[in-house]
Amino acid sequence: MPNLETSSKKLQAVQTTIQLITTHGFHKVGVDLIAKETKIAKGTLYNYFHSKEHLIEMCIVFQKSLLREQVLSIIYSSRYYTSKDKLKAIIVLHTNLNSHYNLLLKAIFEIKLIHPKAYSMAVEYRKWLRHEIFDLIYNGETREPKFDAHMVVNLIDGLLLQALSSNSLDERDAVVGRFWGRGITLLM
Repeated sequence: MPNLETSSKKLQAVQTTIQLITTHGFHKVGVDLIAKETKIAKGTLYNYFHSKEHLIEMCIVFQKSLLREQVLSIIYSSRYYTSKDKLKAIIVLHTNLNSHYNLLLKAIFEIKLIHPKAYSMAVEYRKWLRHEIFDLIYNGETREPKFDAHMVVNLIDGLLLQALSSNSLDERDAVVGRFWGRGITLLM
């Protein structure tokens, strides 16, 4: 039972850290705040993760894993009939204010110099996502799939930043609707 309890506390620490960083940013969240919010002693946190950097890396790994699973479930789902429908679902998944992508995007902007390994993992996810989008677009017989894949990933980043800055999903939906040329509102 002690291993199960330890695993549970580690998961709690990772999830709480993700929530804190998403809310306050990487620079404002320290081990003291994480210990306070998780009710896990600071020494125990260091015992679990050895450093704040390793804890941040675990948060990035956790979010990447969840996102990849969600993206692949969209890609391989029979629920979506066309590549275009799958792309729309992937965009909505990533631009949701509560998206797992929020932490990865923050990492790209905030931690390049202070946590280079975690930064690299966030960038690696974007490359993977761009590749998956490229495959969807290519299979949809678009004329310039590589360009379009880059455009879609940049669109995701821009829409999420816009939604974060305005706290409005209506703007995101309007932009996505214009992007698809239909002006329709996407359903969450």
